[in-house]
Amino acid sequence: MINRILIRIKVIQMLYSFMLTRSDFRIQEAPVKKSRDSKFAYEMYLDTLLLILKLSGRKISPKDEIPNLATAQILPAISNAKMISSLASNSELQELITKYNRDLSQYSDCLIYLLDEISESAAAKDYSKKRKKTIAEDVSFWSVILETILLKDEKFIDAARRNEDFTIAGFESGIQMAIDTLRNFYDVKSAMVNSRRSLQDSLEQAYKLYAGLLLLPVDITRLREEQIETAKDKYLPTADDLNPNLKFIENSLIGAIENSKSLNEYLKENPFSWENDYYLVKALLDNILKSDIYNGYMSAKETDFQADCEFWRNLFKEIILPSDALTEALESRSVYWNDDISIVGTFVLKTLRRTATDSDHSLELMPMFKDEEDAVFGETLFVDAINNADNYRELIDRFINESQWDTERIALMDIVILTAAITELLSFPAIPVPVTLNEYIEIANYYSSPRSGQFINGVLFSVINYLRENGQLQKSFDNKK
Repeated sequence: MINRILIRIKVIQMLYSFMLTRSDFRIQEAPVKKSRDSKFAYEMYLDTLLLILKLSGRKISPKDEIPNLATAQILPAISNAKMISSLASNSELQELITKYNRDLSQYSDCLIYLLDEISESAAAKDYSKKRKKTIAEDVSFWSVILETILLKDEKFIDAARRNEDFTIAGFESGIQMAIDTLRNFYDVKSAMVNSRRSLQDSLEQAYKLYAGLLLLPVDITRLREEQIETAKDKYLPTADDLNPNLKFIENSLIGAIENSKSLNEYLKENPFSWENDYYLVKALLDNILKSDIYNGYMSAKETDFQADCEFWRNLFKEIILPSDALTEALESRSVYWNDDISIVGTFVLKTLRRTATDSDHSLELMPMFKDEEDAVFGETLFVDAINNADNYRELIDRFINESQWDTERIALMDIVILTAAITELLSFPAIPVPVTLNEYIEIANYYSSPRSGQFINGVLFSVINYLRENGQLQKSFDNKK
């Protein structure tokens, strides 16, 4: 039931969430009550974060000048670290630099000294030996450096004393706050585990929505049956109240849904009910009773199982699935269902069409995945995208036309979509290039900015040609070698 279109969308959503949080430094807020200790501690905290950037060879403001640190042995290892890039791009920290007027000028005469001290440390030597440094290793390295060098170095402490608000308690507290910020930096391994779990949960929830929607006709029918019985007991019932047309409540599809073995087995393990959504069910019923679909069905002289199925299929297509009331009810139930209804709805319609031609008049749930390849497609796509995100970002940046697009203002969603598309091109040789292109351009048109489809299309074409020329991609645009 869950096709690759939906899987791609779910992967994009999880990738976006993952990439958004992986660079999220939670900068601490300034203390509400400002004693001398707390005031200096916060200034020391900001200075320490900025010193990490400065010691890594990064500018802390557009006008900042980087001293000649080239002789420091550790610099090549730390300058392009992922943690440093994340800290440097943190907009909140940049705003605080301006707000508190921090420029590190009081430390200018000890920057090279500190970098030499860091270079000669055992922690730096161990860190430099690592070929592929993870964010967790970056965080660990800098936490150790702050704790063992900056917190204890007398020359650095003397430089900090130049601030007229200096207190030793504030100094120690400020550096500890910086250490806490680093250690609380989002752990990529944990994030990846959580995101993979969320991806699977999201797909399972989509299947649950599919089953739940197939139950909806039963609840709508039962409410109509109650209305008919209540009308008979009115003070002055009409002839129609006493002798109602029962075609709607006797629709044979309802029995097929209630007696569906596969649906009942699924619901036994994954309970779902519309009992708490009375106003939704009533709103849908009211719209059905006013519709031409209902009037045409009720006025027909004869009906059969196929006609009964087609009746509900038309109701789903024209009234139920487009309903704002249904959208609101689903949003209140699960965050996963916001974007699922349109795709899951197509499988409800397909199931009803299949049921209409079943010789036993039985309703069978479609399997959650078509085959084992589809079952692992999402997780493989997600994991490969994460593992190669940095390399693919370099590839993306190579082919962004800077005369047309501002590289600093490209939407994160566009980068995520391109990353997933390149991953699919390289990790799934059986999927034709045009399929990948079309699917991700369509996702971009729907989920990102108005010009995203054009942007994704242009970059992907350039990337595909580059990968083919370098022998990394064996598929052509027409899927022929």
